[in-house]
Amino acid sequence: MTTGVVLARIGSTYRVHTGAVEVTAVLRGKLKHRDDDRVVAGDVVELELHADGRATISAVRPRRSVLARRAAGERSPRAQPIAANVDQVVVVASARSPEPSPRMLDRFLVIAAANRIPAVLVLNKIDLDRSARDALQRRYGPAGYHVLGTSVTQAEGLVALRDLLRGRESVLAGQSGVGKSSLLNALDPGLNLRIGEISEKWDTGKHTTRAALVVPVATGGYVVDTPGLREVGTWGIDPERLAVYFAEFQPFLDQCRFDNCRHLAEPGCAVRQAAERGAFDPDRLVSYQRIYEEVSVPSWSSDRRRGR
Repeated sequence: MTTGVVLARIGSTYRVHTGAVEVTAVLRGKLKHRDDDRVVAGDVVELELHADGRATISAVRPRRSVLARRAAGERSPRAQPIAANVDQVVVVASARSPEPSPRMLDRFLVIAAANRIPAVLVLNKIDLDRSARDALQRRYGPAGYHVLGTSVTQAEGLVALRDLLRGRESVLAGQSGVGKSSLLNALDPGLNLRIGEISEKWDTGKHTTRAALVVPVATGGYVVDTPGLREVGTWGIDPERLAVYFAEFQPFLDQCRFDNCRHLAEPGCAVRQAAERGAFDPDRLVSYQRIYEEVSVPSWSSDRRRGR
């Protein structure tokens, strides 16, 4: 029996990386009769390789994590797995061109936390403004995040980033232009592509637009290209759990006057008091309040509200 990692689904077939070669496989037996989420990118599967070159997927190994989104077009929310066995979300920003977007970074970090996937912050292009890393570290340090500074042009931080990705399945998230592609190409010149071109290079079919695409890289790990992490995310978050996903809030959550405090305008809110005295960056509380407003509306309208 051979095992492999599913890279993508193409119609009724799956591209599977076995470590040495890539094979195209179909589902066998009972797997065919389960719902469409039976096998997704990132799944570790058991393969039967046949003498005529065919391959069949006979079983799916238990998932250690799942990155999910709301099933498209459904008003009654159902979690649709799009990537399995994701080890970490690597949130990439840039020191300049474009400026870091704290709102977007906070959103990515909340999505990772809600999916119970560890997140790390990478600040690229630090050669353009070395003070930017200190600013991000002040913002995210109280939440326990470490900011890794990188520069492709100065070859800084690349060894640490390579170690971070090695042997892991990583989702890279960040706004356009922050240098995700440049970082990947610096680590694996053989890719020679932009993040946005991963689908064009690797996705040869028309049936993976709602799913993730997994790309093996020379670091010994995999990079996951999702349809857009913001689409993955906040729709399923319980508003009453949101504050837990801001780790620096946690020491104060049980100190509020009211057990059901939303940390918006209630009197005796320990979280707001902590922000006022500088226990953490007060702007993180602003991000929390904006996301709270979003996740408090019906899931079917979240896309409209997010676009305001």
